[in-house]
Amino acid sequence: MDDPDGQGQLAVVQKLADGRRGLLAYTALDRLADACGHEQPWMLLMTSQLDRIRQVQPFDVVAFDIDVPPHSRRGGRLG
Repeated sequence: MDDPDGQGQLAVVQKLADGRRGLLAYTALDRLADACGHEQPWMLLMTSQLDRIRQVQPFDVVAFDIDVPPHSRRGGRLG
């Protein structure tokens, strides 16, 4: 998702297996790297900022520490 203020990507929202849209969130950097690839960009986010993200990129659920299959990755990050 692109930041409307032009500061780059804010977050990744993916379609989940059950059809809902999930905001991917990871509780540790090693879990992010293992689940999404070692080149995956990251940011620290306070839960109070979730509404800002939802306004720009709607999501149904926050999905914590979800493993993204390798076929959905490209170049060490989400494809």
